[in-house]
Amino acid sequence: MGFPKGRRRLVVVVAALLATAAVAAIVHRVLAPAEVSTVARGAYPAAAQPAPGVVGRLPVAPLIVDARLRVYAAHRQVYADRPVDGRHRTTPYWSYRRWPAELVGVVASGTTVVSRWSDGQLVALDARDGRVLWRADGPAPAEEPTSRRTGAVTVWAPPGLYLTRTLNDRAVLVATGSGEARGIDLAGGRELWHAALAARCRRDVGTTPDGQLIGVETCDGSAAVEFRDAATGKVTNRWRPPGAADELVVTPVGCRSGRSECPALRTAAPGDAAGRGWLVGPGGPAPAPALDRLEVELAGDQAVAVVDGTLVGRSARTGTELWRRADLGPGRIIAVQPGRVHLLTAENDLVTLDPETGVERSRFTLNAGSDGTGWASGAAYAVDGYLAVERLRKPVDPDADDQRYFFTSEPVILAAT
Repeated sequence: MGFPKGRRRLVVVVAALLATAAVAAIVHRVLAPAEVSTVARGAYPAAAQPAPGVVGRLPVAPLIVDARLRVYAAHRQVYADRPVDGRHRTTPYWSYRRWPAELVGVVASGTTVVSRWSDGQLVALDARDGRVLWRADGPAPAEEPTSRRTGAVTVWAPPGLYLTRTLNDRAVLVATGSGEARGIDLAGGRELWHAALAARCRRDVGTTPDGQLIGVETCDGSAAVEFRDAATGKVTNRWRPPGAADELVVTPVGCRSGRSECPALRTAAPGDAAGRGWLVGPGGPAPAPALDRLEVELAGDQAVAVVDGTLVGRSARTGTELWRRADLGPGRIIAVQPGRVHLLTAENDLVTLDPETGVERSRFTLNAGSDGTGWASGAAYAVDGYLAVERLRKPVDPDADDQRYFFTSEPVILAAT
C-alpha cells in the first residue's frame, strides 16, 4: 500500500528541497570567503648568530623578519618557520590563509608582517605569534606579480606595496593600485590618507627613507618625478632632471628592501646604457655622479662597483675614491645591505666586504650539500647579515618552465655573512 498520489508528490518536493539546501550549504562552506589563522604554540625564537657560511637551501624565497623568523608566500597563504638559520624549511611556526583571495605581496618592519591580497585587503600579523593585528582596505592591485614557484617577487619586491618612515619616525605603509594610493599607519592600521592617481600615465618608483612616495608621471606629455608625503598624501615636489628627455626611466638605488626606503635614484632615457645618479632628501634630488653607471650599487654613503675587474668604493656625495680591491678576481655585486657588500665571483664564491673600508668580512663557496656550483644566480635578497640567492640552471632560459629554469627542487640558497 503506497502513499496517495498527492502525498507522494509532497514527499518528493520536500526531499528535493532538502537535497538542494544540503548542496547549497556544502557549496557555501567550500566557496564562501574565509580566513584561517593558526597561531604559534611555541616560544618566540631568539636571534641566531650563525658563523659565516651556507646556512641551508629552501624551495621558496624567505623574508627574514626580526632576525628570528623566515616568512614565506604561498598562493593563498603567508606562513613562517623557525629557526632563521635552519637547514631546510620546517613545519610552520604560524600560518594565515585567506580564501578565495590570492596573496600578492608581503612586507615586514620590526615584528609586523603585512600581507596584501588580490581583493585589496591588507592584513597585518604579529611575527611573534602570527595573530592578526589589524585589517585595512587598500586599493586593488594594479598588477599581480608574475612570481615563479619560489615566490621571490611576492616577498622581496612586491609591486605597489612600500614601507617608509616619516620625519617624526612614524612607520607608514603605502599601497598603490587601481588608480589610487593609500597611506596606512603601520602601528595600528589606521588610514592616514588616500589619493587618486593617474593610472594610465603614472608608475611607482618606490619610497625614500624620509617619508616620500616616488612616482613618475607623464600625463602632460613629458615625464616628471613626483614626490608625495607618505604622512599626508600631499604632493611635495615635481622634479625633472636638468636636460632630461620627455621620456624618463627612473630606478631606485640602495633600497633597504625591495623598493622601500631608497636613498637614491638613477634617471635615464629609455634604452640608455648609462644614467645619472641622484641622492634624495628634504632639499630635493642632489647630483651624485658616482652613481651614474647602471652597475653601481649604493651601500650606506658609499657607491660600490666593479670597474675593469676591480671592486672600487667611492663616496656617493663627492665621488672621492675610498678604497679598491684588485685581488678578488672576476665577479659582480649581487646585493648590498647596511655594512655589507656581497660580491659573487665567477666560481660562485661569496665575498662580503665592509663598504666603508673594503675590508673583507667573510668569504666562502656558495654550495649546499653536494649540489655543486654549476649554477647561475637569479634574484638575491640581503638583510640582517643574511643573503638568499635563487640558483638557476645554465644556460638560463627565462621562458623555460620552473623545472628547467631552477637549478634544483630547493633552488634558494641561504647564507650567513
